[in-house]
Amino acid sequence: MEPGRMALSTLGTPERSLAEAARLAADAGCDGLEIRVHGEVRPDMDHRAARAALAGAGVEAACLAGYAKVCAPGPDEPVVEELRALIGLASRLGAPNVRVFPGGDAPAGPRIAAVLPDLRAAGVRLLVETHDTHPTGAAAARLVEPFAEPDRVAVLWDALHPWRHGETPADTRAALGPHLAYFQVKDAVSAQDTTPVPPGEGAVPLDECAAALADWSGWVSLEWERPWYPGLGPVDAPLRAAVGWFEQYAQRSSA
Repeated sequence: MEPGRMALSTLGTPERSLAEAARLAADAGCDGLEIRVHGEVRPDMDHRAARAALAGAGVEAACLAGYAKVCAPGPDEPVVEELRALIGLASRLGAPNVRVFPGGDAPAGPRIAAVLPDLRAAGVRLLVETHDTHPTGAAAARLVEPFAEPDRVAVLWDALHPWRHGETPADTRAALGPHLAYFQVKDAVSAQDTTPVPPGEGAVPLDECAAALADWSGWVSLEWERPWYPGLGPVDAPLRAAVGWFEQYAQRSSA
């Protein structure tokens, strides 16, 4: 089975423009860029320059990393409007995926159902990340399973959060089943100290993740959380480590 493709998240490049991040990703051997909705990237942006920057570097838009919270408390309409804005931007950028967070305990179903026609029309998939109030594969899967439409509504598996909440990579993979659509590789000092370290230098069981992903094909991205940890160094060394991990995973998957 083809193992998928590697991308770099612009979360790790706050000091670089989108064009510079795209060139960095390409130079490291990545096929794509995970584009964070922040700074120059916003729903009302002129997308043409961004698409030109990606094309110029020879990389694709792997995912639009939005910050909408499908389970946020409060009325549905503001959440639905934010989701629609993200879907529209993803479509204009040529990104096949939009990442969102759970972010609460309100019912996500009506909100996701409201934008299903938008997702279908745009050819975009909504990815709920294993994060905050729904950090495990089992919890995130419960949000998307009712739709039984993994080409439009699925889960982004963040390597850190399920594991630090007691779910093994094998259990995460089993819980997500056909709803797994994207994987973020990252490493941390420990389950208690989530300070990022380059992949392979921390406690996150990335070898177990690679084994769990052996039957899966999709985008893999490095998320290096510099904005949340100002003391972190540049993304260059972690990116090399992530690409090395990805190459080993790819070899295992194609064996």
